[in-house]
Amino acid sequence: MAKKNNQKVMKNLKKKLKKDIIDIVQPRENRIYMRVKPEKAPGIVEYLFSKYKCKLCTASGMDMREGIEIIYHLAKEDENMIINVKTLIPYSKLEIESIGKKIKAFRWIEREINEMLGVKFKGHPDMRRLLLADSFPKGKYPLRKNFKNSDVTDEDYDYERSGI
Repeated sequence: MAKKNNQKVMKNLKKKLKKDIIDIVQPRENRIYMRVKPEKAPGIVEYLFSKYKCKLCTASGMDMREGIEIIYHLAKEDENMIINVKTLIPYSKLEIESIGKKIKAFRWIEREINEMLGVKFKGHPDMRRLLLADSFPKGKYPLRKNFKNSDVTDEDYDYERSGI
């Protein structure tokens, strides 16, 4: 029964979002991976969250050769399925519309991705630092491949000076 329902989910997503999907695969029975353009990702994720009744698990970011890839991981609990929406943001324009400006659940993870990888979330209502000290140098992103610990000093991690 679960396999039939999962095929139905895949078919429904293809039908509803076909013009916005670059690629969609189902490598395992309870996983779907959708690759979409950056300008389409926020709308698709908002649709999955609001209309398709998925829940946010998390979002993750990875430094790739061509840019930063963001993967939004959403749970479709009534179908026992995880739907992953992947988008690649090119280094030349590391920004994407904020989902957090409309859906509060996305705010902290967008702040974390901004801070650690340098992706700007346009329209985000609160881009304060979340993990790093305020004294940490601007323009340095600890999860980027080109980050070197030698680029920062102990003073850059001064949490007392930052008021944390």
